[in-house]
Amino acid sequence: MSAPLLQVGHLSTCLESVSGTVRAVDDLSFNVEAGETFALLGESGCGKSMTALSLLRLLPDAGCITGGSVHFDGLDLLGLTESQMREVRGRDIAMIFQEPATSLNPVLTVGQQISEVLARHRMKAQTSTNASTFERAAQLLDQVGIPDARRRLTEYPFQLSGGMKQRVMIAMALAGEPRLLIADEPTTALDVTIQAQVLQLLGKLQQERQMAMLLITHDLGVVHLLAHRIGVMYAGELVEIATRAEFFNQPLHPYSLKLFAAVPSTARRGTALETISGSVPSLTSHFVGCRFAARCDKVMSRCHNEIPLWHSVTKQGGEVHQVRCHLYESTSYESKNYDNKSNENQETMGSGVEHISRLVSTPALTNAIKTGADVAAGNKQLLDVVGLKVHFPVRKGLLKRVVGYVKAVDGVSLKLAAGKTLAIVGESGCGKTTVGKAILQLIKPTAGAVHFAGHEISNLSPGQLRPLRSAMQIIFQDPYASLNPRMRVGEIIEEGLLALDSAQGRVARERRVMGLMEQVGLSADMRGRYPHEFSGGQRQRIAIARALAVNPQLLICDEPTSALDVSVQAQILNLFKELQDSLGLSYLFITHNIAVVDYLAHEVAVMYLGRIVEHGTVEEILRDPKHPYTEALLSAVPSFENHIDGTLDSPSAKTARPVIILKGDMPSPLNPPNGCHFHPRCPRVMAECKTSYPAEVALSSTRTVHCHLYKAAI
Repeated sequence: MSAPLLQVGHLSTCLESVSGTVRAVDDLSFNVEAGETFALLGESGCGKSMTALSLLRLLPDAGCITGGSVHFDGLDLLGLTESQMREVRGRDIAMIFQEPATSLNPVLTVGQQISEVLARHRMKAQTSTNASTFERAAQLLDQVGIPDARRRLTEYPFQLSGGMKQRVMIAMALAGEPRLLIADEPTTALDVTIQAQVLQLLGKLQQERQMAMLLITHDLGVVHLLAHRIGVMYAGELVEIATRAEFFNQPLHPYSLKLFAAVPSTARRGTALETISGSVPSLTSHFVGCRFAARCDKVMSRCHNEIPLWHSVTKQGGEVHQVRCHLYESTSYESKNYDNKSNENQETMGSGVEHISRLVSTPALTNAIKTGADVAAGNKQLLDVVGLKVHFPVRKGLLKRVVGYVKAVDGVSLKLAAGKTLAIVGESGCGKTTVGKAILQLIKPTAGAVHFAGHEISNLSPGQLRPLRSAMQIIFQDPYASLNPRMRVGEIIEEGLLALDSAQGRVARERRVMGLMEQVGLSADMRGRYPHEFSGGQRQRIAIARALAVNPQLLICDEPTSALDVSVQAQILNLFKELQDSLGLSYLFITHNIAVVDYLAHEVAVMYLGRIVEHGTVEEILRDPKHPYTEALLSAVPSFENHIDGTLDSPSAKTARPVIILKGDMPSPLNPPNGCHFHPRCPRVMAECKTSYPAEVALSSTRTVHCHLYKAAI
């Protein structure tokens, strides 16, 4: 049997900081075979990205590798000089970085950046010309699915969409024809349709080239889709290693179980998601026991003072599942065959979702949270939007004459009852955020009407709107950018009270701030801190507390959980449910995370290029989509039940919804297509789709769709 392509043995990496030595990677060992995908899974701050940088020796100035070995195809990477290592990077091992917008050079064209890799690693020994390099670069762009590749080579990164930037990064990584590709969160914050394209591309290229891949992510759906083996990382060390089938059928480590339990799903709708208390411990700490002990609900006294060793659990068929946990130390525990367990063990170590739910259930989680339908029973309509339009003028020339309009929102109508949640889903650029801002009159609508609590507000002046501001609040997508870094969090939360509820005295306001912080799960003692002193999930809680300070009836939530770890996302979703239950809040939830929609929303509106193309209840839209765009959106969502390609064997692959890969990007709202806006990308396009926009068709009392496949007579 041949040796693994990549062998990592007892790797340790440290970073020097003002607070001490950060042990970012601590005694890490794993192998990656040729043609295999090995996924590193875990929360932010666990050391996943630092592991990748250590393998490529791209550490920051304050970092250094303090021990261990890294062998690539027998070559000792840690023993190479820097000039020798430069030959390995790009040619043998390449990396796709997490954020393409910051990884691409803004002052060089796409063609120049790809050609740089080619000249360095693949075409320097040939009598290559600019023409041959340009041709090869065009082939690479075409290979990663970018249309009109030759024209794109002459463009700069700012002229490309997020999905295209990511594909350019993949093309650059593939230019050197590497045998190992390190992909660091390659789909974070991408729309599900673009994510599906990128994941399909990675799977296809890996199969064609027999390329090994080290996948770094916190998305369990992506892991299930691409990985052959999984390593779960926590606080700088691996705690579990298993094949994909074993890991998803029967995770063993308590941390892995909690990650699964934190994922929103239909089965958990109406109940609280499991959360992981606390956060990843500081890696400057000197650990004397299990690093997860402080957050583990199965902790034993020995966990605090004894470092757990690796234990191997042998499954039927001879597969070995490795776990670092004291729970599996018992000789009888290790020797059992887990596919032929006693009844007692079946109660503890079931299979699939039941196995997970039994191991993580607590008395608090068995009590269902009210879904908001109970709160809203008998309540009237809170929000009624009719024909909302937001058109931004495009001006050119010396006199800045209007030469066109960007139709960001083009005739949106929707209703929201008190105590209910309406989710707006769609790709980036479809107008979701603009709808939210226009409803709050943060952007003045071009046309249409907005009725809030029976009052028409779209024609009100700023002074007339001011008394209503306290009833309508927004939670922005990026809490760090929306919180003033120069103000303490207590002052940030109090600011709304000062602006909209000045009747309260200072003592009353302070009590209110302290109560709000406790309500969203933050200690009142934290009110004197600044935003940068909090984690991402805590900053989002501060943003929620600020919105709640003025007792709103409507909260517009703009991607409030995007880019959050699954454990932090669970905390925020539980908080939203609790607040809706206790306060009867209504949510307009803007997102592209379908799992969150399924868990939290009551109704769904699907947007495409400024218009709503389908609207209905969650059950109607997510279980039986009618519009081709809705079908494509739902099919592109990575889950534990579906696959994009057939390269990975899945027990549920036969029953999964087939994935529809949309070709191209969304058209520009400056020049939308004639007829149905979706027809250039629609797999079921008809002749009439290209000439006339489909009228609204009611398929039920709660469901409408704009599509020529459904006629008004139905």
